[in-house]
This record gives sequence, C-alpha cells and structure tokens, in this order.
Amino acid sequence: MAHVGVPRGTARKRRSVALLATGVLTIPVLAGCTSDSEGPAPVAVPQDIAPAPRDRVTEGSTLTWAIDAVPATLNTFQADADSATTRITGALLPSLFPLDARGEPELNPDYLESAKVIEQEPKQVVLYKLNQQAVWSDGREIGAPDFVAQWRALSGKDSAFWTARNAGYERIEKIERGKDDLQVRVTFAKPYADWRSLFSPLYPKEVTGSPGTFNDGARATLKNTAGPFRLRGVNKDKGTVVLDRNPRWWGDEAKLESLVFRAVEPEDRTEALTEGTVDVADIDSATANDIALAARYEGGNGQPPAHGPGAGITPAAALRSWALAHGSDEEAAETAQAAREKNREAVAVYAAEQKALKGFAVRKSLEPAYTQLALNGESGPLSDDRVRRAIARTLDRQELADTVLKPLGLPAKPPGSHLALAGQPGYKDGSGALGDRDTKEAQALLADAGWTVGGAVRKTEDTKAGSEAEKNAEEKKAGEKKAEEKKAGENGADKADTDTADKAEKDDKASREEGTYIVGDEKPGDRPAGDAEVTAQDKQPGGAPGAYAPAGTAAPAPAAVKDRLGKGGKPLTLRFVLPSGPGSQPLRTVGEKIVEMLDSVGISTQITKVDDDSYFKDHIASGDYDMALYSWPATAYPATDGRPIFAKPEPATDGSLLVEQNYTRVGSDHIDQLFDRAVSELDANASRDLLKQADARIWAAAGSIPLYQRPQLVAVDKKLANIGAFGFATPRYEDIGFTAREAAGSPANRKK
Repeated sequence: MAHVGVPRGTARKRRSVALLATGVLTIPVLAGCTSDSEGPAPVAVPQDIAPAPRDRVTEGSTLTWAIDAVPATLNTFQADADSATTRITGALLPSLFPLDARGEPELNPDYLESAKVIEQEPKQVVLYKLNQQAVWSDGREIGAPDFVAQWRALSGKDSAFWTARNAGYERIEKIERGKDDLQVRVTFAKPYADWRSLFSPLYPKEVTGSPGTFNDGARATLKNTAGPFRLRGVNKDKGTVVLDRNPRWWGDEAKLESLVFRAVEPEDRTEALTEGTVDVADIDSATANDIALAARYEGGNGQPPAHGPGAGITPAAALRSWALAHGSDEEAAETAQAAREKNREAVAVYAAEQKALKGFAVRKSLEPAYTQLALNGESGPLSDDRVRRAIARTLDRQELADTVLKPLGLPAKPPGSHLALAGQPGYKDGSGALGDRDTKEAQALLADAGWTVGGAVRKTEDTKAGSEAEKNAEEKKAGEKKAEEKKAGENGADKADTDTADKAEKDDKASREEGTYIVGDEKPGDRPAGDAEVTAQDKQPGGAPGAYAPAGTAAPAPAAVKDRLGKGGKPLTLRFVLPSGPGSQPLRTVGEKIVEMLDSVGISTQITKVDDDSYFKDHIASGDYDMALYSWPATAYPATDGRPIFAKPEPATDGSLLVEQNYTRVGSDHIDQLFDRAVSELDANASRDLLKQADARIWAAAGSIPLYQRPQLVAVDKKLANIGAFGFATPRYEDIGFTAREAAGSPANRKK
C-alpha cells in the first residue's frame, strides 16, 4: 500500500532543481563518531510470513495480491516506476543479491555461482560467474551481453536513454567477457563499495540495447524474463497484471500456478477482503482492527453478536420486540415486524462480512523505512541551525513513536540513524550528536539565535501624539486629585471612576515598557497571515483595548503574543504542511502532538492541510513548507542511496540550486566528503565507520529528525504460507502458496 509522503522510487533519482538560501552550518563537538566493537543490534521485529517448508505447500492455484494501481512502467530504472513495479518485476527478473531478513545482500545461487572482487590495484575488478542453467524465457543464456547493454544504458553517457538513476554504473570503465559468456569481468574506473547493488534487476539486452526499447519497450510488457514467473499480460481496464509459471525456470518450481496483481485503492481494501477478490493486501490500522474484531464475532444459537448490528439488543428488549410484533395492535405489530426484519438483514450481511474477515490473519512487522520530521533550511528562521536543533531538542521522539506503534503491539524505539535501521550491519545510534530532549537547552538555543519571550511584541518609541496624551492625562489626574481632596466623601462614584482611570494609566505605561502595538498604525486584528493570531481570549468586551482611542495611543499587546517567542516584533511561526486524506490520519496525529510540544516552548505553528496527491510533489519537493512529515526507505547501500538525500545543494548556472533528493536543503561539504570516501572504501568495516561519522553530522545539522520506523501490516489468507510482512527481506516468490490445512474460517464468495 502506498504511503502518503513517500518519495516515488527508493533513491538515486535524477537531480531536482530548487532554490536555497546559502547559510552557514555550525557543527558542534560530535560524540559517537568512531568505530566500536559492539555487535549489530538485533532486528526490532522479525518478519511475519507464516513460514512453511515447500513440501507443506500445495501445487497449483492462483493468488491475488492487491497493489495500489497498475504500474505505469515495468522498467524500474525509469522515473515513474513505483512499488508495484518493484513487486512485479521481483517475480520476473534476475536479482543477483536479494536482501535477507537483516537487510543484508546475499548471493543468489539461482543466477550466480560466485561474484567477488578479484583485484583492487591498479583498479577494482569484479568477476561474476553465472549459473550455467540461467536462461531467459526465450531460451537464450543470461550472459555478458546483457551486462554490457545495461551498463551502457545506465552509465549516463547517452542522454537518449531516459533513466532516473545511474549510481554506480557511471563508475564502470569496461565490461568484458571472461573465459566464456558465463563469466563477466567488470572493471571500475573508481572504486565502488556498493558493487553488489548493480545489475539488480537485470534486464535482457533486448530491453536495454537501444534507447527506443529502453524508453518504451518495457513499459507495459516484458517479452523476455528470467524468474520463477513470466508475464501473461497487463490489463489496465481491469486493473490486473497476471503472471504464470515460467516453464523455462531452472530453480525450485513456483508453487502457484499463477499470480495476479490487482489494483485496489487503500480505502477499498476491507471491501475487497470481505468480497474475496484479493488474498493478500497491505492494510492500515483500521482494517487491521476490523480483522481483529471479526475474530471475536459470535452470534447465532440465540445469542447476540459481540459487535455490529444487534449487539446492543438486550434479552429484555428482544422480548419486548417479539411481543410487539405478535401483539393485538396491528399497526404496532407491523412496525415492529419491519424493524425486526431490517435488523435480521443487517445482522446477516454483517455476519457474512465477519465470516469472510475471519479467514484472514494480520501479519505485522516494521517496514524498512522511517518517518522523519523535515525542517526546511532554505530560508527564514529554520535557515539557522540553532533553531533547527532547538526544535529537535523539544521533541519527545519516544512519545511520538509510541503514538503510532504501541496500539499495534509493535516495539516503539525511535531510530538512531538516518542511514541504517536496527538489525542492519551498519546500524549505530548516532542521535547523541544532537542530544536528547531538553526543553531548557532548546530555549537557550533559541535565545542565542535571538528568539525570546515577548520578542513578538513590536517595540516602538512614544510618538508625539502619545507624549501629549500622557501629559494631558497627568494634568487631568492632578486636577482630579485636588478636587477629590475638597469633596472627600461627597461622591463615592467619583472616587471609583478615579481609581479606574489610575489603574488604566498604570497599565498603559507598563504596556509601553514591554513594547506595544500602536493604535491607528497596525491593530492586532489587522496583522497579516503568518503573524501570531488574536484568539477569543484576547478580545475584550467592546473591542480591543485602545481601539477607539485617538490615533497613536498605545494599546497593550494580546497575552497570546506576549507569551510567544519572537524577534524584532515578529513571532516565531512555522508553516507545518500535512496531508489531508483519510489514509494519512497517523501523520496528522503525530503532527498535532509535535505542535503541542513546540507550543510548550513558545514556538507557534500554522498547520496547512493539502491533498495527498499534491503533498509531496507540490510541497515537499518544491520546498513549499517549513516543517513536514515524510518517509525514506532503508537501504542495504547507504553510501550510494544516502548521498543524494543528504548532499549539500549545489549552485546551478541559472542561480538556483540542485538539491537532488535533499528536500530539507540542509547539508555540508564535510557530510559529502564522508559519503564520497565511504562509497570508494572497499573495506566494509571502514566504509561503515565513515557512514557513522556522516550520520552523526546529519543529526547535528538537524534538517531531518527520524521519529519512528513505519509499521507494516498485511492481511493474508490464513491458508497461505511464506508471504506477509517481509520486513527487510526480498520475497521468494517460488515458495509462496496455499497449505493443505484448512483455516478456522474461509473468506466468503471467493473469486479467483
């Protein structure tokens, strides 16, 4: 299921262009930048796929798997490729190094006998020895010509190829045939630590051999494949992509006869499950709750159901209804009988839905992706790293993670790295470079940046009119005092009026000392959008204080403004952009908690809700936000995939900046240098140490604050094995299938 705020594709996209105001990034003394001898942290949550040995999985049958939409292309290297592209091609094309449960690449023996670096000097050379049984679906051997064609298409040297990413391929100097076509010798012009990321998926030379076939030949069809399945057809009208067993597959035969990917919108998943039109679907927490409720549904045998229609009818109410329906009052009886019939129909429909949902289990794990608070450092207050760090130090990341994950029964430890997740070999908590939550330290950082309590109130010098008004008021006060001495006790009402005037005068003087709004210049209610708002609490009976005084008379600033942080009369107000769709409720919930946390230190936020479809393209990528929530996927190759996300924007000839995928517009030369060294370091441990140093500096820059690892919830037919919440791991499509055992309940009206 697609998630709002997730960039299309995973990484290594073509550069984006956006404007960035140049700023200086201050890096504090960093902790935790060196290597340690501790072993890797365990995976937070193991995959949940109902594993079963192949001999327990039956042969044949069809599985229907929900996807968001039929993919626009089956070429994963094009800009409009998406998660459905990746899922479908994973069953069709060679993946030389699929990921294991810890997110680590492992050699795939179905395609490779071996692959290793055989030379480092004078240049890095990798020798691939291909499985001699590996063939394309047309019978041709997979060999060096396929590697050469893909390298030339993705090297970036020929702009006629419409590629979205070429990382790694541009470092290749040449590809040669070894002793035979089953040996492929790749020589690199520059050392490349992430060489295992290349040629996965591997396309046949018929697709990558020319710009025409690369650009258009693999968008709606793949005539030549080399996986456990082959493509039967794509039907965009029906919203299906159908795969069949590949008769030329040399590995373990696929247990399923066919695999159907069906387009189902996320909000329609519950209905599709109850109707039996899909067997597997990524779901949200609401649908997961529906399935959990179905497991507890009873009813029948005269007993009321546990929930749903009729659940609230007590035995006494049921008896009264029966009595009315069979009573002598014909009109009342007719009404009661109609109501009972309507209730019976509703109960029957609901019971059928619950029976269908009982046939599904919710497989859950943590998705290999994290959600972050992005702080746009392009301009304004957030261009100051002290303000960004203050915001980060204000957040209770644990509370935010608990909000999303605890209700799902998943562990809620906030991520400690931008470049790896718990369980991956390169993971280390580097958040100490920024520091734990500390609101006092946050306020000190803000004060150092010039944002202070009361600073939102515009200080002004008394105008001439104001001075004259004060002088007249003093003379009037003296005169009234003398009059009171002469007429003491004669008129209590006069004394009360005098006391009121005296108090008003003191308040007026105090307001000038604090800094005031000037009536006739700019009234609080007339401030432009983006300034602190005047709430109902600020409005006094009869209007704002001083609203009807002569122009130039000082009026006290609203209490809401006095308590806000500001600088030079301008409040610290940040625009927080959030998606508005029903599927993005978790993001909005987290966003509201962030607003409360920032409010506690005097930072104002202005929430702007936008359509899900435009959220990323029109706001995040274009830089039209101060704060936003979106996610980045984890990767086995952070030196390659992480660099464009955190690279310092570069100036373009037109005066704009190339931001690549760094939508926070926050970066540094030092971070770039660490990535460059890591991607060229062939010693895996040394490369990881460099990435940990880069991560510490990314934390210190405070453009991206990881909040929680995203939940992964998958509804799966209880009879299915080896499928569900895969976590880091690449699915083994040939092992997926139905087991012989029957589930406790089976979906109604199963449509295959």
